[in-house]
Amino acid sequence: MTSVLYDVPGPKAKARNWGYTAVFLVLFALAAWWMLSLMADKHQLDADKWSPFVTDSRVWTTYLLPGLGETLKAAAIAMLIALPLGALLGVGRLSDHAWVRVPVGAVVEFFRAIPVLMLMMFGYAFFVKFVPAVVSDFRPLYAAVTGLVLYNAAVIAEIVRAGVLSLPRGQTDAAKAIGMRKGQAMVHVLIPQAVTVMLPALVSQLVVILKDTALGGSLLGLTDLMAANRQVSANYSNTIATLVVVALLYIAVNFALTSFASWMEGRLRKSKKSTGAVLAVAEVDDLATGANSAGGA
Repeated sequence: MTSVLYDVPGPKAKARNWGYTAVFLVLFALAAWWMLSLMADKHQLDADKWSPFVTDSRVWTTYLLPGLGETLKAAAIAMLIALPLGALLGVGRLSDHAWVRVPVGAVVEFFRAIPVLMLMMFGYAFFVKFVPAVVSDFRPLYAAVTGLVLYNAAVIAEIVRAGVLSLPRGQTDAAKAIGMRKGQAMVHVLIPQAVTVMLPALVSQLVVILKDTALGGSLLGLTDLMAANRQVSANYSNTIATLVVVALLYIAVNFALTSFASWMEGRLRKSKKSTGAVLAVAEVDDLATGANSAGGA
């Protein structure tokens, strides 16, 4: 059995794939054993390196949990600003008017081309020189959020543009046929259907936002998980153990985010706004009535 994109493997191919899998697992196990042996030789697996996370609550209440809270705060603020801004820029790139499409495209390409760390550093310097009202305690947070918003809004704009363009041309033609203008078609027809197409890429970008907050903690003085990592390592002399715990915290938060997004995607695909939905006659009449009345106004 074959398809255009994929040939179902036969018995020999299946046996070969199982062999490759077995070889990979053996190599992975050997690499893990080698790493654990090195860590044991350097006394990184000793109980005193890991016990503070269980026996000393200050590790969590003083360092890790406040750091996690700061990470989540920076990521949440950046997401809340970058998502609508990116959507607006993406719609702007789809405009029929060159005076809108060209400048928006230039802005998007400009900020996509600059590393997010450089944007954070520019943001920090900007707040120091031109916004003295932002006190030094909040400046790392403002700078980190600024860099995250500028870069990720540009990326989200491309995701939105690609999602809308991936829809069948007939969707736009049908909206025009019932008298809807370009903006109405975008809001009522195209974007609601493109949401499920864009959602996996959007979730991946939100995960990137969360992870990139670590740049602010490493280089700008943001008191996030990376700053907490340095403090715990300095106080308990357990750098490797702390890095492992911090990495697990990042994994847990990102897993929760992707799990929520998967649940939401499933709900959207079942709803009438999924890409496979067909508008009922009554809904088409309602949209046509709204479009005509808006045009008459």
